[in-house]
Amino acid sequence: MQIEETVLDSIRSRPRFKIFTEISRENYTVLLQKFLSEHSAEYTGNVNNEAAIISVKSDHDQFWKPCLALRTETDEEENKTVIRGVFGPTSAVWTFFMFLYFILSIVWMVFITLWYVEKQIKSNDFPWAPSASFIMLFLLIATYIAARFGQIKARKEMQKLREFAEESIRSFENV
Repeated sequence: MQIEETVLDSIRSRPRFKIFTEISRENYTVLLQKFLSEHSAEYTGNVNNEAAIISVKSDHDQFWKPCLALRTETDEEENKTVIRGVFGPTSAVWTFFMFLYFILSIVWMVFITLWYVEKQIKSNDFPWAPSASFIMLFLLIATYIAARFGQIKARKEMQKLREFAEESIRSFENV
C-alpha cells in the first residue's frame, strides 16, 4: 500500500489523498462492505461498486459533520487500484457554502462595479455602493471563517475517517 498526499491537499477546504493497492476494485468493494459492517458501532456509510461514503457516528451533529468519499479507479500503467479519498461535509452543507460564496461574490462585484462606474462618470447616484461592497466582503470572509471553524471542530472525526480508510486496506492486504 502506498499513500500519496501533498501539502496542497492538507490545506484545502476538502482535503484529499490517494492510496495505491494491489486489491482489485471488485474485491475492495466487497471487503470494504465487510469492514464497515464489522465496525458498524463507530461508522456508518454506503458502499457501491465505484464509490463509498463513510461517516463517523457521534453524539453531536454539527453543521460540518465530516464524510469520507472513497472512489476507486484502475491505474492501467501500474496495474494497481487507486483509491481516492476526499474529506468534506455532507453534500447539502457543501452545496450551501458554495452557493453562499457564489452569491456573495456576484453581489460584491455588482456593488464594486456600481461604485467604480459612479466614480468614472462623476455621479453621486449610489453613495451606498462602497459600504455595501465592504459588507459583502465581510460576509464572504465570515462564510470562509465559518467553514474553517467547522473543519477545525471536525478534525478528530476526520482523523478517525482517515484511520478507517488506511486500516481497511491494511487488513485486506494482510489477508
